[in-house]
Amino acid sequence: MTQQPQNKPQNPNFSSGPCAKPPGWSRDWLENALLGRSHRSKPGKMLLKQATEKTHALLGLPEDYRLAIVPASDTGAFEMAMWSLLGARGVDVLAWESFGSGWVKDIVNHLKLEDVRTFEADYGLLPDLTQIDFARDVIFTANGTTSGVRVPNYDWIPSKRDGLVFADATSAVFAQSIDWLKTDVVTFSWQKVLGGEAAHGMLILSPDAVARLETYEPAWPLPKLFRMTKKGKLDAALFEGATINTPSMLCVEDYLAALAWVERVGGLDGLMARADKNARLIWDWIDRTAWVANLAVEPETRSNTSICLKIVDPDIAARSDDAKADFAKKMVSLLEQHEVAFDIGAYRDAPSGLRIWVGGTIESDDIAALLPWLDWAFETAKTDTQKA
Repeated sequence: MTQQPQNKPQNPNFSSGPCAKPPGWSRDWLENALLGRSHRSKPGKMLLKQATEKTHALLGLPEDYRLAIVPASDTGAFEMAMWSLLGARGVDVLAWESFGSGWVKDIVNHLKLEDVRTFEADYGLLPDLTQIDFARDVIFTANGTTSGVRVPNYDWIPSKRDGLVFADATSAVFAQSIDWLKTDVVTFSWQKVLGGEAAHGMLILSPDAVARLETYEPAWPLPKLFRMTKKGKLDAALFEGATINTPSMLCVEDYLAALAWVERVGGLDGLMARADKNARLIWDWIDRTAWVANLAVEPETRSNTSICLKIVDPDIAARSDDAKADFAKKMVSLLEQHEVAFDIGAYRDAPSGLRIWVGGTIESDDIAALLPWLDWAFETAKTDTQKA
């Protein structure tokens, strides 16, 4: 029986969203927040524009790519893009986890597009990327937060294409390399890789996406929160910090503080290196641990942010789905009781197991401290269930 470890992570927050705040974060980071003032005041507009410009620079976006702060987190940003841009041509939709499956349902059941091809794969796998037709619009999730599976690269997307490429990249931006010229619509939220506060989304558009907005009008009505044009032209002010609805200036201040922290740890390259280092610690532990495996089947598709684990111990794996889920919940409960790890259960629609966020705001020492506790929780839960 593994002895209960003594060393605990300094920060037990391993949730996949909202994610851990940057190391060293304190309420002092918010002391200059523009509270009680309009976001349309001169200082309010200045801060919002600063947020978009600094993001644009840190991500290394092409100069002619537009970026806006929009409502309702990544979900709002992606819905805004789909409802505004889809319908001009056929669409290929890729899904291999919960959120990608959600986009399929929205396109088929709510937008009710007629010319839709879906390419789906089980949790842990990717669909066949060679079958995608880029004469059509293409929808995919860059990093499957609920499956721990990401696209290995962007080589499968041609530089010249007739359709638009939409990437839901909320757990990939600021953690994984994205070939911007292979994408036309990219969305993310502050609450993921940067550990920001929820409810604000970021929408990135290529020149081709802008051209679509200005030349195509959907057959369905668009609610005010989705409208990106005025009199047939792009609403340029939206992409200069003039948000559609009222943002939280407290959250804006927190986001700006997170961006300043990114600069201190080496910018985009430094943040991606932190995530890679954290992920490597867990991957190496998986390789030497018999009871667990990465849900991602192919090594090149393993996420470096949301690592999903399946329990492969023969005794546990042979149990019913409900019993396997109960076992994973027992492990999660043990770790929470000891304040070692919070919110690491598998996503509700995903196979039972564990899900550990290892993005750049997580310290490697905390990952190293967590691993012995995972072994302890497994053995403790197994012993308890055998006694029952």
